[in-house]
Amino acid sequence: MVRWEPDSRGRLAQAAMELYGERGFDQTTVADIAQRAGLTERTFFRHFSDKREVLFSGAHALQELLVNAVVNAPDSAAPLEAVSLSLEAAGNLFNARRDFSVQRQRIIEGSAELQERELIKLSSLAAALANALRQRGVADPTAGLTGEVAIALFKISFERWVSSSEPSDLAEVLRDSLEQLRVVTATT
Repeated sequence: MVRWEPDSRGRLAQAAMELYGERGFDQTTVADIAQRAGLTERTFFRHFSDKREVLFSGAHALQELLVNAVVNAPDSAAPLEAVSLSLEAAGNLFNARRDFSVQRQRIIEGSAELQERELIKLSSLAAALANALRQRGVADPTAGLTGEVAIALFKISFERWVSSSEPSDLAEVLRDSLEQLRVVTATT
């Protein structure tokens, strides 16, 4: 019989991340995760719908953060400025979880299934940003294009951030990527 201990969800997530790092995502089962955490499979499924959700359970909170930042951006903010503010807010959130982010990225890079899931998540975030811009009165195709550009900026910046040997501020990396985009799109 498993003795009750607090933070079952956190213990399961930690066990999963350890096992994914040791064995790889595909070679790790829910039973393995539950056993490592000292819990039952049933407890795992109370907290996560499947083993992928350990890596993607924060997607809804991230989307909410991004959308709220766009919706609450100053009325004078241009579409790209509004999404930039939301990306900066996300960058500040991720800074506190850099080690997890680096480990998560390595796990995702090792699995085609997880890479596909990550792309689906990013596509959903782009659509949510576009919808938030539409709420601000931005018409299409500008809203859709800006949402897609924002997520491309985020993806490239995030990859730079997690692959850097020197810990840095993700918000700064995002600002740098945005500046590079401005240079690329500047007219002469």
